[in-house]
Amino acid sequence: MSTVDFAAREVIFKIVYYGPGMSGKTTTLKLIHEYLPEDRRGDLVSVATEEEPTLFFDFMPLQLGTVAGFKTLFHLYTVPGRVFYNVTRQLVLRGVDGVIFVADSAPNRLRANAEALRNLRENLAEYNLALSEVPLVMQLNKRDLPGALPAEMLKRVLDPGGTVEMYEASAAKFEGVLGPLHGVSKQVLVNHAQPV
Repeated sequence: MSTVDFAAREVIFKIVYYGPGMSGKTTTLKLIHEYLPEDRRGDLVSVATEEEPTLFFDFMPLQLGTVAGFKTLFHLYTVPGRVFYNVTRQLVLRGVDGVIFVADSAPNRLRANAEALRNLRENLAEYNLALSEVPLVMQLNKRDLPGALPAEMLKRVLDPGGTVEMYEASAAKFEGVLGPLHGVSKQVLVNHAQPV
């Protein structure tokens, strides 16, 4: 949940990129970091595990406004994709304000997407949170792959109720990756619109 720095007059929100291994979380975060102006972002920090890094950086959004007169600052994190690192996934989710679930559109990854979403629910439950209580958008990644699963199929499997904002993307080409960030950021700000 948000942190308030009264001295700097900032409200700090935590956004976590979650999804199966190799779905494009790291690529997305690295390219967003490169895209943002240097004066609006912090350093990209990588906490390496044996096979996958957990990435982090913070940024000051240009057009998302203020919360009760405080500037907004977002901390962006990725989680390792492999279940082997579930404890790290849980730790990264502590204090989360919003989640971008990065689904892999490859035909053989439908089950991995569903399992990662189930794991997200379980890990949020460790903090007494339901998935429905956390701002969430989905980035349907790798839409440029030959034979990519139809977006409608991914939506039916990952969000049968049709309540989650979905964005089609290709992180490797830096296409469609800013939409999910803007979408979840707006949801987070709406959730915290009450006075600080």
